[in-house]
Amino acid sequence: MRVRCAFPEAMPSSSARPPACLAPVALSLALLLHLFLSSQAGDRRPLPVDRAPGLKEKTLILLDVSTKNPVRTVNENFLSLQLDPSIIHDGWLDFLSSKRLVTLARGLSPAFLRFGGKRTDFLQFQNLRNPAKSRGGPGPDYYLKNYEDDIVRSDVALDKQKGCKIAQHPDIMLELQREKAAQMHLVLLKEQFSNTYSNLILTEPNNYRTMHGRAVNGSQLGKDYIQLKSLLQPIRIYSRASLYGPNIGRPRKNVIALLDGFMKVAGSTVDAVTWQHCYIDGRVVKVMDFLKTRLLDTLSDQIRKIQKVVNTYTPGKKIWLEGVVTTSAGGTNNLSDSYAAGFLWLNTLGMLANQGIDVVIRHSFFDHGFNHLVDQNFNPLPDYWLSLLYKRLIGPKVLAVHVAGLQRKPRPGRVIRDKLRIYAHCTSHHNHNYVRGSITLFIINLHRSRKKIKLAGTLRDKLVHQYLLQPHGQEGLKSKSVQLNGQPLVMVDDGTLPELKPRPLRAGRTLVIPPVTMGFYVVKNVNALACRYR
Repeated sequence: MRVRCAFPEAMPSSSARPPACLAPVALSLALLLHLFLSSQAGDRRPLPVDRAPGLKEKTLILLDVSTKNPVRTVNENFLSLQLDPSIIHDGWLDFLSSKRLVTLARGLSPAFLRFGGKRTDFLQFQNLRNPAKSRGGPGPDYYLKNYEDDIVRSDVALDKQKGCKIAQHPDIMLELQREKAAQMHLVLLKEQFSNTYSNLILTEPNNYRTMHGRAVNGSQLGKDYIQLKSLLQPIRIYSRASLYGPNIGRPRKNVIALLDGFMKVAGSTVDAVTWQHCYIDGRVVKVMDFLKTRLLDTLSDQIRKIQKVVNTYTPGKKIWLEGVVTTSAGGTNNLSDSYAAGFLWLNTLGMLANQGIDVVIRHSFFDHGFNHLVDQNFNPLPDYWLSLLYKRLIGPKVLAVHVAGLQRKPRPGRVIRDKLRIYAHCTSHHNHNYVRGSITLFIINLHRSRKKIKLAGTLRDKLVHQYLLQPHGQEGLKSKSVQLNGQPLVMVDDGTLPELKPRPLRAGRTLVIPPVTMGFYVVKNVNALACRYR
C-alpha cells in the first residue's frame, strides 16, 4: 500500500488550487493531494588517486552547454519524499505538530509524498475512529489510548496528560518530541533485527516471498492491478486516482521476468512504472565506498534494463524510482547520514534526470535508521541540505553538457569512469533571484586534486553564483554538518531555514572545484532558449 501526497509550491502562485486529499488504498495506489508544506579526520587513509599516465593534474577543462532544446524534461516534483509506516508505530501525531519538521518539509516542496515501506506489509485498514479502544488491549499503536480521536493536535493531548499548558513552551514540546522519537527508534530497531513485526492498524504485501513465504508472478499481479482499477473507477472520490507499480526491486533475472509479465498484462493500467534501488549493504559499508565511481555507475545499468522492458510494451511510459537509499539494513551511523553519502545522492539525481526517469522518491524524510534526511533530534543532515539546494536551484529541464580536456583515451578492456561529473539544468523558475534563461550546473569532484573548468561557448564571460557544499567540523567526510561557501548551515534560532547565500564569481573567471567536494553553479543571464519558457 502506497500513499502519495503532492505538496504545493512554497511560493505563492496564482494557479494554486484548494486542498484535496484521497484516502489510501491497496497495491501502490498513488493519491496525489495538495497539502501546504507551503579535510578528513575520520578516515586517515589517503583518498585514491586515479590518474592516467601523461595526464596533467592541472588540465583545464572547457565546458559548454546546449541551450537551444532540453534533452529531457522531468516532473516538477522530480525530487520527492517518503515516510515509512513505522512512524505510525510511535510519534506520528507529534511529527504532524512539529513546526520544525513542517518547516523542513516545506523547504523541499513541491513534491510527492509516498507513504510506504517495509512495515506497510503489517498495516490494516479499519473503519473505526479509535482502533486502540476496539482491541481492548495494548499494541504497537498503544499511544493512541491517550487521545480521544485518531487525528488530534499533540499540544492538546499533552495538556490533558500533564494537566498544564506545556504546549505554550516550545522548548518543552521539542524535548518531548525528541524523547518520543528516541523511544520509537529503539522499538523499531528491535523489530528489525529480530525480523518480527507486529500488526498495525492499514494492506497489501509487497515483498511476498521474503516476508510471507509466498510469491506472485507478474501476470497475476497485473490482473490484480486491472481489477483494482475497475473497482475504483465507479467511486467518485477514486475515479481519477493514479495507480503506480509494480514497485519491483533490483532488476535481476527473476525480477525482470516479473516486470515483463506485469507490463504485458497491465502496462497500460498504471500511470508510471516503479522500482526501488539500494546501493550498498549497510552492514559492511566503509567511507571510501561512497567515492567509488563503479558504485555510482551501477544505477545507470539498472535504468537501461527497466527502460528496455517498459518500452517493449508501452513506449514512452513514465518511470519512477519509487524508493532509493544509499545503504541497506537501515543504514550505518556516521556513514549513511554523513557528508560522504551525498556523492551518491547528488549523482543519483543527476543520472536519473539525464536518463529520463520522471520522479525519484527519497527514502526517507524522517524515520528510524540512518538513511533519512532529518535525524531523530529533528536536525537536517547533509543530504537534506543537498536536496534543499537542488530544489531551490534546479528546474525540470535537462541540458546536454559538452566538455573538452576531460576524457582519457580508453585502453583495451578498461572502462573509463569519470571522477568529475557535471550535470546541467535550466535554473528553477520558482527561484526569483535568477531571470528566465539562467542555467545551473552541479558538479561532483571525486579527484584528490582540484579541477579547473573554463566556461566556453554560450557560457563564456557570464557571471556565476557558486554554492559550494563542504563538510564542517573535524570529522571530514564522516561529518553530519556541512558548510555553504565556508559558512556552517544550521537552522535559525526561530526555527526557520537559513538564507542560502551564493558566492558571486566575476565574469569570465575559471571555476576552481576543490578536491572531493560537490557544488552548484548558477550561470546568470545566459538567455538560454530552452530555459525561457516553462
